[in-house]
Amino acid sequence: MKNIQKKNISNLLKFVYSENDVLSIIFQNNELLSNIVGEFNNNIKELELITKTNIYTRGNSISVKSDPKNNEKIKKAIIFLSERFLSNGSLEKKDIHSSVNEFMIDEKANSKAKVQYLIKTPKKSVIPRSEKQKSYVRALHEKDIIISAGPAGTGKTFLAVAVALTMLLEKKIERIILSRPAVEAGERLGFLPGDMREKVDPYLRPLYDSLYDLLDYEKIQKKIEIGDIEIAPLAFMRGRTLKNSFAILDEAQNATDTQIKMFLTRIGENSKIVINGDPSQIDLPTKTNSGLNRSKEILGHIKEISTIDFDHNDVVRHHLVSKIVKAYSDKKNDK
Repeated sequence: MKNIQKKNISNLLKFVYSENDVLSIIFQNNELLSNIVGEFNNNIKELELITKTNIYTRGNSISVKSDPKNNEKIKKAIIFLSERFLSNGSLEKKDIHSSVNEFMIDEKANSKAKVQYLIKTPKKSVIPRSEKQKSYVRALHEKDIIISAGPAGTGKTFLAVAVALTMLLEKKIERIILSRPAVEAGERLGFLPGDMREKVDPYLRPLYDSLYDLLDYEKIQKKIEIGDIEIAPLAFMRGRTLKNSFAILDEAQNATDTQIKMFLTRIGENSKIVINGDPSQIDLPTKTNSGLNRSKEILGHIKEISTIDFDHNDVVRHHLVSKIVKAYSDKKNDK
């Protein structure tokens, strides 16, 4: 892997066009080829399914027979996947879908942007996959307060955690604080069994998952023990001032107006606050208004605060998630 990481894509892939609209992609490295093809050809099968194109593998090459436009799409997908593998050392199913999504960034055409927005963490490098994500990452670096709203799977929490972790490791901040409202328990944690950590852990599990995806489990646990990373329910933020910190409030659609105001006003010197939520997944009692949309309305005009709205085009999970989100959104708009 280390040997091919140093090579340029142009030295690893050769594209040959022949008659009858056949594109042959010749791989100069077997490790790269096997990872692009996937175990039991699963990656190629997925690519065929998405693009409705016949793709054949033989020896050290992949052949595509389609119209010129689709051939070019497959070519860009293979380049995308090759760069992803060289960057991360592995490929995931969601990468296959990202490689052909017309809303995703063309990494070859935007090589400078790729470097600019690359988030390097110890376990993997993270690259924004849509224009909205790119704007979001830029805001995470440039603004003190960021408010984002959008459906699940758009990378709101993951990208914020990745930027926060990078800043912590580079000693630009002293602490990461991850919080979310434990609304499912009505924040009446005293009625739940176990000590405080056992009470709140189930509600904070998605935040742990993001951390473990970016840094080794043991290192995360150590940073939690020494206080470099703090994970706590929203109710525990009251009365504090957050200095030299990167604080993220997740699932903010389940926070009230008062709670979001309380969280935002915790900001101290050399700190950032990120508020993320999905307005379509509000679990608050019917008579209680979500503070997420209100905060965007009230604070959107302040230049130091950035507001980002994601939609189904930015979903980077399984391709069906994007379709599900869009279907529900369309149904809601029809009413």
